[in-house]
Amino acid sequence: MEKRRTFIKKTAAFGATAIVGISNSVQASPIIDRQEVNGINIVGPKEGYTPEIGTLVSMMNWMRSTILRPVYGMSQKDLDYLHDENSNSIGAMLMHLVATERFYQQNTFEDGKHFEPGNKEDEMYDAASNLGDAGRRTFKGKELDYYLEKLEASREFSLKELAMYDDSWLEIVDTQFWGSPTNNYCKWFHVVEHESNHNGQIKYLKSRLHTS
Repeated sequence: MEKRRTFIKKTAAFGATAIVGISNSVQASPIIDRQEVNGINIVGPKEGYTPEIGTLVSMMNWMRSTILRPVYGMSQKDLDYLHDENSNSIGAMLMHLVATERFYQQNTFEDGKHFEPGNKEDEMYDAASNLGDAGRRTFKGKELDYYLEKLEASREFSLKELAMYDDSWLEIVDTQFWGSPTNNYCKWFHVVEHESNHNGQIKYLKSRLHTS
């Protein structure tokens, strides 16, 4: 038993030394230029934002680049493809991401504003948010640029707004948000998580394009 204790202590000591060594190595690594610091694969603070908001922005940007990669080069036919009568198209799902981000813009930047019936743009967002029959009717016959422009405009607005707040804003809790206390950090992290969720669906549909 004593030998086992001694081994565990030595192993733990070695592990701690190794971690310190790795940490020091990372800290000592030279930063080549500012572009490297702000690269897509660097999750952390970003220029123009407070530290935590910048970290959130880096995750938003990384996930967006990941979800767009599979759709580049898709034709209108690809974007309109329905796997079955109850499926959502890739184009509709891209617009669903726009609508989700718009919802959180309204909720956190615009005092809880909601989509308004009768407003043409809001009705488009509503169809994208709900998908199903409304999404299938509304989002078809459109080229990839249509969706990319909507995604880019929505994200540009989000980034501009986020730059106006500091980290304490992320901690603000909405006690009435869908019945559970939720802070702004969680709301905007959901934008990232939501894209991750639909990333898998889009990739699956892409894999079925020429096999159905």
